[in-house]
Amino acid sequence: MTEAELTDAEPTEAELHDGSPIELEIHGTGPTLLLPVDPRPAEGAKADELRRWGVDPALGRSLVEGLSDTFRVVAFAYEGHVMETPKADTLTPANVAADLLAVADAAGADRFAYYGYSWLALSGLQLAIRTDRLSALVMGGFPPIGGPYAEMLRVTTAAHEMAAHKTSGAGPGTQSYPEQSAGDPDAYDWSAVEVSATEAQTRQFVTLYEALQGFDDRAAQTRITCPRLCFAGSADQIPYGEGWGGVTVDIAGAVMDQRAELEAAGWDVRVLDGLDHTQAMQPANVLPVLKPWLASRLSP
Repeated sequence: MTEAELTDAEPTEAELHDGSPIELEIHGTGPTLLLPVDPRPAEGAKADELRRWGVDPALGRSLVEGLSDTFRVVAFAYEGHVMETPKADTLTPANVAADLLAVADAAGADRFAYYGYSWLALSGLQLAIRTDRLSALVMGGFPPIGGPYAEMLRVTTAAHEMAAHKTSGAGPGTQSYPEQSAGDPDAYDWSAVEVSATEAQTRQFVTLYEALQGFDDRAAQTRITCPRLCFAGSADQIPYGEGWGGVTVDIAGAVMDQRAELEAAGWDVRVLDGLDHTQAMQPANVLPVLKPWLASRLSP
């Protein structure tokens, strides 16, 4: 699919659980794949900052381009939407799953595959245990078993407390990136990140992780019936300082330590050697894993 065809794709909308609309872009033909990414590349200063930290400013667009020659890709900027239209008290697992089903309905997809990364991966897991419409599930950057729900509640609570008490900062929807550690341009100092999100933007993720504290992801495995893949970078481990809850979110460890259990539960597992959380989500690393796996599972 050419750039012009992507640019000219006709958008549609879905109505989410709070009544707010989200725009969808649909590209390609074939089995439907829900892709919660922004298909519009970042531009200007935002794009420059993303490049500085190794993030493809056109991450969503690159994934759409790489997949839409084989699949009917439904792209929607769910994370961007919840930052622009915060769901401070309603971003629960059930409502997130309902939102994803609303997107599928708006796209006219009775059956569909789903790929999400990080918290959007855990959203896919919540979707999978609530519907039989999934043809395949791919989780990147979040373990299907042994997920760091307690640790992420600590981190998001700390972020919310900082947002609630800040007296100045960037406007809604902006993001901060960590400072580079001295002597190592590839090492991120997460304790130095400043919260630039609003109180409502951060509170919605506290709402999400509070609702997940009683979730038993190990017991939930029997409720997933579709083919499933999880992947993570082997260096995906983020230590947060005391200001951020004093926890370490070890995605790589959870996936590697429980690989045999995951495979016994029906998961295909891929570990991307040497990649951290940010690197493992970049299209150049995702597509060689995601595309052939989906093609092998969704072929007639």
